[in-house]
Amino acid sequence: MIRIDDAEDARIAHYRAVRDRDLAGRGGRFVAEGEVVIMALLSGRSRFRPESLLLSETRAEALAPVLSQLPRDLPVFVAGQRVMDAIVGFHIHRGALAIGRRGETADPTSLLSGLPQPALVLGLVGLSNHDNVGGAFRNAAAFGADAVLLDRSSCDPLYRKAVRVSVGASLLVPFAWTETADDMVRALEDSGFAVVALSPQGSELLDRETWPERTALLVGAEGPGLPPALIDRLRSVRISMAPGFDSLNVATAAGIALHAVWTSRRRHCAD
Repeated sequence: MIRIDDAEDARIAHYRAVRDRDLAGRGGRFVAEGEVVIMALLSGRSRFRPESLLLSETRAEALAPVLSQLPRDLPVFVAGQRVMDAIVGFHIHRGALAIGRRGETADPTSLLSGLPQPALVLGLVGLSNHDNVGGAFRNAAAFGADAVLLDRSSCDPLYRKAVRVSVGASLLVPFAWTETADDMVRALEDSGFAVVALSPQGSELLDRETWPERTALLVGAEGPGLPPALIDRLRSVRISMAPGFDSLNVATAAGIALHAVWTSRRRHCAD
């Protein structure tokens, strides 16, 4: 462990002014915040590798058994709370940060072709809210989605807040970008997926749905939802709700739909 007593120490430059860099970008790096997320990054399941850790004194003490198992060449910086707050630019009560390396961006075609049979993919179209993207990844991990696709108008799942809300799921679930929603549908169909649009205006009820071996569920941003032209050309489903109300948070809606596919397949395997 490397003691840091000066917030201007060059060795912790990537941690400085965290919120400002959230907006400006980090050039091939991302920030993991909180113990649960950092444990996901350090796990063998993570698709990304850690570059360093920055811990408060109290968190370093609590995590000592874990830290003792880390590779010896992984820097672990330790600072007092006041110095750590000065480094990141706000009071970081979780007391635990890590820098991860992004690596190469996954190609959607290669990602999809390498998925197992059966396979389940979640597609995010126009989700610019970090909480919703993080929540969608958390649900994808919980209900066995094999991958997530995002169009370029969606939020980066490695944005600090998105990773935090996902409780590390965006570090575990494979994902790839497509330029547009149409490109996403094309890539999915070319890889043998039946693409299903989730919308309050869906033509079929979710609980009456049967699911092909390779299924992709598409969700759109709260408010506008998926583009109407996209819904018209795809099989569409809706979630049954109480009369007079047809609105759900998009991450919640994605979770319900993913759960429906997951439970249906479990029943089928049991039979």
